[in-house]
This record gives sequence, structure tokens and C-alpha cells, in this order.
Amino acid sequence: MYKGVKGFQQPEKKEVDNVQKVKNRWLIAASAVGIHLSIGSVYAWSNFTTPLVEQYGWSSSQVQFTFSLAILFLGLSAAFLGHFVEKYGPRKAGLLAAAFFGVGMFGAGIGVDLSSLPLLYIFYGVLGGIGLGVGYIAPVSTLVKWFPDRRGLATGLAIMGFGFAATISSPIMNSLIGTVGIANTFYILGVSYFVIMIASSLYLEKPPEGWMPKGMKEKQAAGTQSVKEDLAQLTANQAVKTPRFYYLWLMLFINVTCGIAILSAAKPLAEESIGLSSIEAAALVGVLGIFNGLGRIGWASISDYMGRTNTYTTFFAIQIVLFAVLPLTSHVILFQVMLAIVYTCYGGGFASIPAYIGDLFGTKQLGAIHGYILTAWAAAGLVGPMFAAWIKDTTGSYGGSLTFFSGLFAVALVITFLMRKDIKKIQSQNIEKKATA
Repeated sequence: MYKGVKGFQQPEKKEVDNVQKVKNRWLIAASAVGIHLSIGSVYAWSNFTTPLVEQYGWSSSQVQFTFSLAILFLGLSAAFLGHFVEKYGPRKAGLLAAAFFGVGMFGAGIGVDLSSLPLLYIFYGVLGGIGLGVGYIAPVSTLVKWFPDRRGLATGLAIMGFGFAATISSPIMNSLIGTVGIANTFYILGVSYFVIMIASSLYLEKPPEGWMPKGMKEKQAAGTQSVKEDLAQLTANQAVKTPRFYYLWLMLFINVTCGIAILSAAKPLAEESIGLSSIEAAALVGVLGIFNGLGRIGWASISDYMGRTNTYTTFFAIQIVLFAVLPLTSHVILFQVMLAIVYTCYGGGFASIPAYIGDLFGTKQLGAIHGYILTAWAAAGLVGPMFAAWIKDTTGSYGGSLTFFSGLFAVALVITFLMRKDIKKIQSQNIEKKATA
């Protein structure tokens, strides 16, 4: 009723509507976790290995190749479809991931029903792997933009879901295989993951341009909270032309190569080094998986306070010592504690990468850059386990590979100092540009 009366103007409706339309960032995080809990079930693939071998007479290596293929296509699709995530947004990317992963799982059931190993490779390995890659990067790149104040915590939450997924899905898979059979298990899981991923993807959305969480601007103005400025705002094509991109790639490659090698050999290593029985070693591996998940949220959150480069320096310094000492350790408790720490560093390396990318290259095309970086995961997934197995076959022990990996971590430690040097150089250039502007 005050329309047109001077001094009694109503607030602009458009501004109010914009405020109301901003989604809850914690529900965005929950949606990201929903997607990662679904695709992270790939880590429980070993539940299918023995049943498939026993029922169809396929060799263990033939069945295991399905998993390797899925991880390979995870890395490849993340690299090639990273630009799709940036162009079309997290919702469409999430729906695409749901389609590929759901069809991949369901189709794997068809392959099993037809006793066709090639169909299993095509559906689960290729199509499912593409769903893995897109589903991995889409929510994570979005979370970095929703949590400018806590990048590490946000990405750690989602990637923790990927790490914990096997703990949740493994008993479900075992129960289903025992009650309804292998093919029906794939059908049920395919439909279930498709529904969960669709529901989660529909809530995903980028924050408005320049958005900050409630109270953040006021805290910054008052000087009670500061957010470190990104080193640069680069496109993916610009990022790959910088030294720090390759430093980051090598850091992830070494951390994953060494970590995934010890993950793949943890059971026989425990039997060999501290004399655990097969059942005890299997139980230990299950418990250690929890530390993989905890490391993702723990280290990523810590990186918000101590800095990403300092966090990776800590990873590598710790693991240089642990990988050198593990082959010499026969004390049961000490051996298990050291393995648990290694598992946290492995998981933490994954979870801290997206926030690190944001720090170094900005959020303009974070999803695409993240996709390129994840090719290190695909490469490491092939190199690590194969090298550890070769050392075992050659020397009769896993100890030699662990000593070699300790040396690799020393190389990674040197790379973190090269990264510091490059960052300081860019920071100096940024200061000079501001001074002359």
C-alpha cells in the first residue's frame, strides 16, 4: 500500500527471491556424498571375484580385469568429460553419471546371465567406468565453490563417502549374492544406485556468482575471518601449461602408486610379516578400510588450517619412514598402526587434491582440471599393484617393493619443495601486478 509513496519503498522483490533460491550448501554436500557412496561401491568388486570364478570357470585375472578396466575408464572419462561438467553444470553431469553407472551395473547382470565375459567388460568396465569418472568429479568441483571457507572439509566429506562405500556395500553384496544370485545382485544394485544418484544429482547446483556463506562477508570486513586468495584463475588448457600442474600430477601419482600397491597386497603382507592367519589378515584389511575413509575427511579438514602443500609434505615425510620400516617390523600392534597411518595418507591424498587445485588454479574450470589430474590415478592403478606383484614374484617377498616405494616418496617430498618455489614465484608476480595496477 506504500507503492509510490516516498520513503516507504518496498525492497526489490528480485533481490529477495534470489536470496530464497540459494540452496542449502550442506544438502549439496549430502547429495555429493550420495553419489560417491554409490560409485564407491566399485571398491567392493572383490565380492564378485570368487562367485564368478566358481560359477563360470573364468580365471581370477580375467574377473579382476573388469575392476582394472573400470578404474582405467574412470581416469579417462574424468579427463575427457571434465569440460562437460563445467559447460553443463553438476546436475546434468550427475544425471549422465547415473545413467552410465546404472546401465553399467544392470548390464553387468545381463553379461552374467549370458555367461559373456566381453559383455561384463563392456558394461561394468567401460560404461560403469565412465559413470565413475563423471560421478567422481561433478559433485566435488561444485563443493569447492560452495565452501570457499572450508574447501578441504567439503571435498573430504564427499570423497570420504567414496572411501567408506565398500564398507557399506560389501555386506549387502555378499548377502544378495547368497540369496538371489550374481546376476540379480547386479540388477538390484544397478536400479538402486541409479535411483540414489538421480535423486542426489537433481539437488546439485552451482552457487550464484560471487556467493559467500552467511556472515562470511561481515567477518571478512571485521577482520575476524580471512580466505586465502587463489593463486590464479586459469582454464584447464592454461593450467596444463604450468609446472605446478605436473608437480601436482606427480605427487598424486606417487601417493596412489605406493598406496594402492600396499592396499592390493595388505593381506599377504600381513601374513608374511607378522604371521597373521588368512582370516585375521582379511579382518585387518576390513578394519584398515575405515582408516582410508577417516583419512579422507581428517587430512582434508586439516589441510584447511595447515595449507595444502604442508599437508602433502607431511604425507610424504611420514611415508618415507613407514615404508622403509614396515618390512623390518615383526611387532604385531606396531605393524598394524603403521599400516593404518599409511591408509589415512592414501585416502587423504585423494581428498585434498580438489581443494589444492582450487588454491593453485582457481575455480573457473576446476572440474576439467581435476579430470586431467585424475589420469594419475588411472596410471597408478595399473603400475602400483603390477610392480608390487613383480617384486614378490622376483624376490619372494613384498619387502623390496616397500623399500623402493620409500625412495619414491623421497622424490615426492622433493617435488613439494619445487611446488613451494613455483608458488612463491607466482605470488611475487601477483604482488608486482597489484603494485603497478
